[in-house]
Amino acid sequence: MPKILVTGGCGYIGSHTIVDLLNNEFDVVSIDNNIRSKATVVDLIFDITGKRIKNYPVDLCDKEATRKVFQENKFDAIIHFAALKSVPESVEKPLLYYRNNLDSLLNLLELTVEFGIKNFVFSSSCSVYGNTTQLPVTEETPFGNAESPYARTKQMSEEIIQDFSKKAEAKFILLRYFNPVGAHESGKLGEDSTDVITAMVPRITGTAIGKFAAFTVFGTDYDTRDGSCIRDYIHVMDIASAHTKAVEYVNAKTERQFTEVFNLGTGNGVTVLEAIKSFEKVSGEKLNYKLGERRAGDVVSIYANNNKAVSKLNWNIQRDLDTMMLTSWVWEKHLAGKS
Repeated sequence: MPKILVTGGCGYIGSHTIVDLLNNEFDVVSIDNNIRSKATVVDLIFDITGKRIKNYPVDLCDKEATRKVFQENKFDAIIHFAALKSVPESVEKPLLYYRNNLDSLLNLLELTVEFGIKNFVFSSSCSVYGNTTQLPVTEETPFGNAESPYARTKQMSEEIIQDFSKKAEAKFILLRYFNPVGAHESGKLGEDSTDVITAMVPRITGTAIGKFAAFTVFGTDYDTRDGSCIRDYIHVMDIASAHTKAVEYVNAKTERQFTEVFNLGTGNGVTVLEAIKSFEKVSGEKLNYKLGERRAGDVVSIYANNNKAVSKLNWNIQRDLDTMMLTSWVWEKHLAGKS
């Protein structure tokens, strides 16, 4: 079986991708220092798949410690998720984000050369497009001004990989995904970060379960159909499937200096208020929410043109907004011991 290194494998998208990889007969090793995740996620992955993976609690910014992982394993591909990802925190602590997100990438790229890794999938973000006026965005839509240091680290990381790939033996896939939400259908795995919770759906479900007093809609005066921000929400297991397909796709390529970019979104823009209505419908709960001021770092509206990923990766989106909200709610109740 091909052996895949997943960095950030105990994180939200990383752990769901590992489940999909294991279900598709890949061998998987994780690196995650668990500063924003929980080591027990590997047990949840085992509960779902019946397969035990090894996680190395290593900081990717420590190149020597990371090198030891490469010395102990022969990897066929790397999927690089590990990064700090909170937009508000990146506004408050920009140097932390530049140091962590860029140093970790540079170390991995150097080790890719040293150990002859041929395939590399990078976890990017729709935030690279900034406040674009070209909607839906395609892979050719130019970068806009980064609205946060987090977004700028993704722009810079993509540019580093593009420059590096012109001289590297490895082949690269850059996956720009939009807003992953939801949880595994089993109810055994979902988003459980030790980050301060700022993402919309965990804030919604957390408010409904009683973690938070109220949910705040940040901004109601945007130029959108109801005044709230528009995002392209996509189920995390659909995102996970795209990563597995990206590994298969890049492995089949024979070109050198190969880099390709894919948008991963549903192609449908959803407002914050529409997402709240979906949650209330599937959960039967009335959400306590209030209308607030705009939040620093937020873009107004963004959603994907996903034609390229659908056609080239043979990727199929299987879950709608209601499913995203329902699986998120089932997971939230599981965390609270109420399922």
